[in-house]
Amino acid sequence: MLEIGSIIDGKYKILNKVGQGGMSVVYLAMNERANKQWAIKELRKDGTSEYEVVKQGLIAETDILKRLSHPNLPSIIDVIDRDDTFLIVMDYIEGNPLSKALEHYGAQSQDDVIEWAKQLCDVLGYLHSRKPPIIYRDMKPSNVMLKPDGKVTLIDFGTAREFKETSVEDTKCLGTQGYAAPEQYGGHGQTDARTDIYCLGATLYHLITGHNPCQPPYEMYAIRYWNPALSSGLEQIIAKCTQRNPQDRYQSCEELLYDLENYDKLDSAYKKAENRKWRAFLASGFLTLAAALGAVGFHSAANAETKNSYDAYLSAASVAESKQAVEYFRRSINLKPSDETAYQAMLAYFLNDNQITSEEDESLRAIFNETNGTARSNIEYLRLNNAQAYEEFAYELGNAYFYTYQEANRRAKAQKWFEVAAASTTLDKKKAARAECLGKIASYSATLGVKNEAGDASTTYYDYWLDITSLLGSDTLSADNNVTALRTYKDFVYNVFTYMQDFKEAGITERDISSQLDAVQKAAGAIAVDASDSVELKLKQDILEYIDQALQAMESLYFDTGAAPKKEGT
Repeated sequence: MLEIGSIIDGKYKILNKVGQGGMSVVYLAMNERANKQWAIKELRKDGTSEYEVVKQGLIAETDILKRLSHPNLPSIIDVIDRDDTFLIVMDYIEGNPLSKALEHYGAQSQDDVIEWAKQLCDVLGYLHSRKPPIIYRDMKPSNVMLKPDGKVTLIDFGTAREFKETSVEDTKCLGTQGYAAPEQYGGHGQTDARTDIYCLGATLYHLITGHNPCQPPYEMYAIRYWNPALSSGLEQIIAKCTQRNPQDRYQSCEELLYDLENYDKLDSAYKKAENRKWRAFLASGFLTLAAALGAVGFHSAANAETKNSYDAYLSAASVAESKQAVEYFRRSINLKPSDETAYQAMLAYFLNDNQITSEEDESLRAIFNETNGTARSNIEYLRLNNAQAYEEFAYELGNAYFYTYQEANRRAKAQKWFEVAAASTTLDKKKAARAECLGKIASYSATLGVKNEAGDASTTYYDYWLDITSLLGSDTLSADNNVTALRTYKDFVYNVFTYMQDFKEAGITERDISSQLDAVQKAAGAIAVDASDSVELKLKQDILEYIDQALQAMESLYFDTGAAPKKEGT
């Protein structure tokens, strides 16, 4: 380490140590001839086992900074390569990193964060406009110095790179977890200007909420989840910056800067104020007309505000995880309980892993039954105001419970929704017929094999066999997607294997079972599955495995038996 008071290169006097990272130390030095303070970053050979690698990184950093000139960037003054150490002399930035402000005071004021965001957006835009563009890649509070005059300076260019149009993806995964964009982890294409926009959005999230995305719960909620007083316009900006897909983010810093400078125009409060101005204007001179137009204007503005919040919550839910995603879906449904989009999105989110858990079922029911201070529940609003969407959703929910719910009462859960779909006058006829059939099959779960006081079974396995085979023999499967069709085939084969003994005793012959298994194998095999679709591939694999098990069970059960027994009910 450099000694305090020592003179470097005959002109830089070391005053004190001002910072230390994992691989380098930063000192405050004075050029006594020019009476000016500088910062000196030192990398010692004995300070890291990968000295040459780190040194080359610092050289690359200095090469980048030497070519740049911007008020929010430090300047490189000198590079000193000595036997035991490598030194970089640069501007001394008086102040503290924003990470220290977070540590001492927590969430920062909205006005300050927006002002810093504009400055950072400007400097990133400058970097991206170089030829070739420079991608910073490590935006975070600790890399932003706040000076006494309120200006910020971007430091530490150790992970910056020049954008190469010919590159398919980056060769290294660099950045800080929590702030880094998904593409920085490799395998998702190369980093570009939109990567810096993501990192800036994550940084703004930390500054405005005080919650570090590098720490639990390791996800970025909508900022007004933490502080409802924050701007809805700023919430939309940060949400757009931090979309997982680069195509869904701001495509340039110019776009982002424009919204930052006009964030209040995105804000719901601005829309309300503009609406009040509009009504006041109309009231002057055109009282009768104003009353009508004012009502229309107010209604339109209110609808626009609701839509923006609704879309923002759905967008946030699509990239959130578990508990927080459910909260976003709840908020969106409470805003517009008659709109099916959020219901469908929530169900699709839960089915992403091809199953519904008991916790997810509980969340669904809680959100459906929430009244949000009104006389009706959310699901009642959907049923009464959007009957066609409600019946379509009931059909999909019935399928979800029937095939993917993890608890023993899955059939009973499905039956309720299939009954709604079966009674529909708006649903596709094939889907309604399928819902009726599946609803009937679902009802067997409570009565199959159960005998009354007279000893008679209200539902026989022979009846059950007729119903599950009729489902396969109809054309209703053509109304569904591949996943639903494959789930139907899987469920059938599973039932054959599970109730083989009962079917045999009910009079179902080996030939009956064999022909149906053969038909299922051919039908499932004819479904074209994308090699990258893990859900469909797994379903096809399960069907084949269940068929093998069913055939083995059939061979063992029917081996060396006489004529089939008399069928039940005959």
